[in-house]
Amino acid sequence: MKQSEQSPVASQRVADVVAERILTGQLKPGDRIKQDELASELNLSRIPVRDALRILETRGLVSLRANAGARVASLTVRDMELSYQIREMLEPMLLAESIPHLTDHDFAAMRDIKTRLERVSDADDYMPLARDFHWTAFRGHQAPLLAQIVERLWDTTHHYRRAYAVVVLQNAELMDVMRAERDLLFGAIVRREADLAPRILAAHIRRTHIGLLEHSEVLAGVED
Repeated sequence: MKQSEQSPVASQRVADVVAERILTGQLKPGDRIKQDELASELNLSRIPVRDALRILETRGLVSLRANAGARVASLTVRDMELSYQIREMLEPMLLAESIPHLTDHDFAAMRDIKTRLERVSDADDYMPLARDFHWTAFRGHQAPLLAQIVERLWDTTHHYRRAYAVVVLQNAELMDVMRAERDLLFGAIVRREADLAPRILAAHIRRTHIGLLEHSEVLAGVED
């Protein structure tokens, strides 16, 4: 028996399943999402599946077109560049909003994530930990609209960030740079340096943006 068509819980469950497949690279930019197959797999009607895809469209993960169905959203290189430029402005603002409200528990969580990040060598392990590190730093914010915008930018640029993470994890020099930036950022956050920490974050985003542009094979791999 299929689960209730009207259940928002069912819709969110579908959204979580599809989002995980997108964010882990199982579904790639431009891939078609077949609603009938997804409904059958999850033992649901098409109604919660359709609602779930609308949720994911608001996150920037899915593109819905009339008479064309649903596909995993994709960005052009130009869109990616603009997204990084916006991130460089907005994420430091979100961090500055958050720092005064972070607790010792938040700092301990960031320290643990940072330690785990230093041990990983696989992009599928690295990406969720990197996300957790930054969003733990943001969790003290009291600016939900700003956080929503930043989260959408993270989601829409995920495929580029993941492709670049593969490059970084295979390059000892880039890994050292990434580790040093993370240490600097963490230290400034723990010291509650609300002027310095956002500047470090902005520099990190800018360097990652430049790194993407310097590795044309990454851009080509995401666009294919």
